[in-house]
Amino acid sequence: MNLRQPNANEANGTVNRSRNVAPCSGICTRCIDGCKGSCEIWLSSFRGREVLYPGPFGEITAGADKNYPIDYSHLNIQGYAVGANGLPDGVEASPDTAIFSDVNTETEYGWDKKVRMSLPIFTGALGSTEIARANWEHFAIGAAISGITLVCGENVCGIDPNLKRDNKGKVIESPEMDRRINVYKKFHAGFGEILVQMNVEDTRLGTAEYVASKHNLDTIELKWGQGAKCIGGEIKVKSLERAIELKKRGYIVLPDPTLKENQTAFKAGAIKEFERHSRLGFVTKEGFLEEVDRLRDIGFKRVTLKTGAYSMVELAMALRYSSEAKIDLLTIDGAPGGTGMSPWPMMNEWGIPSFYLHSLAYEFACKLDKKGFRVPDLAFAGGFSDEPSVFKALAMGSPYVKAVCMGRGLMIPGFVGKNIEKWIKEGDLPKSVSKYGNNVEEIFVCYEDLKEKFGPRMKDIPMGAVGIYTYAQKFRTGLQQIMAGSRNFRLSTMSRDDLMALTPEAAEVSGIDYVMSARYDEAMGQLLD
Repeated sequence: MNLRQPNANEANGTVNRSRNVAPCSGICTRCIDGCKGSCEIWLSSFRGREVLYPGPFGEITAGADKNYPIDYSHLNIQGYAVGANGLPDGVEASPDTAIFSDVNTETEYGWDKKVRMSLPIFTGALGSTEIARANWEHFAIGAAISGITLVCGENVCGIDPNLKRDNKGKVIESPEMDRRINVYKKFHAGFGEILVQMNVEDTRLGTAEYVASKHNLDTIELKWGQGAKCIGGEIKVKSLERAIELKKRGYIVLPDPTLKENQTAFKAGAIKEFERHSRLGFVTKEGFLEEVDRLRDIGFKRVTLKTGAYSMVELAMALRYSSEAKIDLLTIDGAPGGTGMSPWPMMNEWGIPSFYLHSLAYEFACKLDKKGFRVPDLAFAGGFSDEPSVFKALAMGSPYVKAVCMGRGLMIPGFVGKNIEKWIKEGDLPKSVSKYGNNVEEIFVCYEDLKEKFGPRMKDIPMGAVGIYTYAQKFRTGLQQIMAGSRNFRLSTMSRDDLMALTPEAAEVSGIDYVMSARYDEAMGQLLD
C-alpha cells in the first residue's frame, strides 16, 4: 500500500519531472543529469532547510496528506427507526416531540467549575504565527459569537515587538496579548472562553502571571511539546534585526543571526529568513503536579493540558498525571493534523495517527476508571473538519470525550469571509461568490440573524467572523440531523454502540463492533423470537 509519495508535494512547491517515480523514494525512474527541476532533492540542493517547510510561509495553512491504513472514515454511524434518547425530562417520545432541530448540541468541560459551549468544537491553538496575528479579529470574534472556546497559543508575549520586561526578564506589558484577549472578550456572551497556552518560554517569561493579573483569565493551558509538533514552535522572520532581537529574548533562532557568516549571507540574499524555535519540554510527574499547583495558586480556576501524537507511554502519562492533578480538559492531538507551521516530513511521518491514538486513549481511560481514578474530561484533535467525524470521535470516546479541537476546519471560514469582504470592496467578486449576490446581506445566509442579535455592534464584526459563525450554524444543523438519526437528542446519550466498524481492521484497533456483527443478537431476537 502506497501511503504517501515522498520527494514531491505542492505544500513545499516541489514536483517530479517524470510521470513515473519509484514508490519508496519518490525519485523519478529516469533521473537526468541536467534536469531543471523541481523535485524535493533538486530544490534542497541549493535552498537547503527552507524545503522542510510548507510555503509561502505565513500565507498558507497546510495539512499532511499521508493516507493511513485506518481512519475515522472506516466507521459508520448507526441509524435507528425507534427510540429518542435525551429528550427533556417529562417529554414522551413521539413524532411531534422528537424533532431533529430540537437536538441539544451543547457540551461542557471542567473538573468542578464547568465551561459550557454551544457546540462540541473549539479552535486549535492560534499563537505566534503570522496567520494567527493577521486574522485574529476574524478568528476571535467568530469563536465568541459562535459560543465556542478559543485557544490563544504559545509565544504571543515572547514575539510581541512592543514587549516590555522587568529586570528579571518577566513580562510587564504585552500589547499584542492584550489585544488578543480583549477582542474575544468584547463579544463573549457566556458560552465558551478564551484560554492562553504556555510552553517553556512562556513559563520563563511569566505569561501566566501576566494574563492572570491583568486580564483575570480563568483558564491556562499547559502544552507537552511546543508548536510545530514537538520541535519547538517554529515561525519565520524576514528581518535580521528582528531575528537578533528574538535570540536576545532567549529563543533558538536558526541560522544563528549573530554569526558574521550568516549576516553576510542574509545581506547577499542567500539567507532570506530565519526560523525561531522554542525549547523542548521535559515532563516529570513531580514537576507537572507542582506546576499545576503553582498555576492554581496564581489564581486560575481551571488548568488544561494539550498533548500530541507521542508514544502510548506519554499518552498513559498524560492521562494518569491529568487525573491526579485534576486537569479540567486534556486535549489529545493525533497525527497528521497540522496547520502548516510544522516541518513537512514531520507532519507526514511523525507520531501516532489520530484514529489509533484516540482508540488507545479510550482504552487507557477505561482502565483508569476501573481502577477508581476519575478520568479528566477529554478532547480529541487531529484532522477533523466536519460534523460526521466529530460525532464519531465523541461517540468512540464516550463518555469521556466532551469536544473536538479543530485547526484548519475553523480557520478556513475566517479566511473565506475576510476575502469576500475584500473582494466586495475591490469590486472583484469571483463568480463562485457573485452568483449568490453582490453584497454581504445577499451573500451571507446568517448575516441578518447576526444583525438582529447585535444591532449597531454589527459594524464591529468582521466578515471573517461572520464566516465562522455561518459555518458553525451549518455544523450545528448537520450534527443535529446525525444525532437525531441515531436517536440521540443530547450529547450525553451518545455511546460507542452508535458506531460500527466497516472493516475487521478498524474493529480490531478501535474495539467498535464490526458492521456484520454489531447488534447481531438483538437482530436475531427480532427475527426469530
